[in-house]
Amino acid sequence: MNTSQTPLILAVASTFFLAGIVKGVTGMGLPTVAMGLLGTLMPPVMAAALLILPSFITNALQLLTGPRLAALAARLWLLLLGIVVGTLAGSRWLVHGGSAWLTTGLGAALMVHAGLGLSARQMNVPRRLENRWAPLVGLTTGLITGGTGVFVIPAVPYIQALGLGKEDLVQALGLSFTVSTIALAAGLAVRGAFRLDGLGMSSLAVAPALLGMWVGGRVRLRVSEVKFRRWFLSCLWLLGLDLAARRFLVPGG
Repeated sequence: MNTSQTPLILAVASTFFLAGIVKGVTGMGLPTVAMGLLGTLMPPVMAAALLILPSFITNALQLLTGPRLAALAARLWLLLLGIVVGTLAGSRWLVHGGSAWLTTGLGAALMVHAGLGLSARQMNVPRRLENRWAPLVGLTTGLITGGTGVFVIPAVPYIQALGLGKEDLVQALGLSFTVSTIALAAGLAVRGAFRLDGLGMSSLAVAPALLGMWVGGRVRLRVSEVKFRRWFLSCLWLLGLDLAARRFLVPGG
């Protein structure tokens, strides 16, 4: 190991351990936390490439932990298709550095959604409207994912509005994020920003991310549905604040 890289490796490991805890508790947040913290150390496109492997592995584990994968996939397939199409198209913004204001807007939207949820104004999507809304929500999520490396808006509020139970919600988020991760990797690879021979540093992030996710998962098992929802929305608000403020706090952002 090159000793000159030790501080960077420690910073990456600490970042993904913290991001893993957030993900373990709420079922989401690893890319958002990682992109926010790593954005102070490296260009966003490098941070996005770095999170591909730990994001994929933690999301794959998350989607496989619940008993209703087939039913959720059948219900969400239009959303997932839209995510793939949008991410492949939007990844050019991330590669060419045109996503700064998009990230700020994403953070503001996330704060508004979480704030409404914490004020007990819960959104609901009727089952009869899911096929109408899912492709648009998926396409929009994909464009934002491709442009920012963050998989949250508007897919997370949409999935939350489907009225799923705690464990189904976590599994549905894992499914959405796994598809988003694969689509982002493909979009970056097509544009030469992600290569399989550059997975060394990304692989070092897997263990701390998994450890953090395990710690967070233990916490989630001990909280009620009401407390879980409050944790979930509070983390959404904080993640939104991080995204909204990043342009103003990160030099050159």
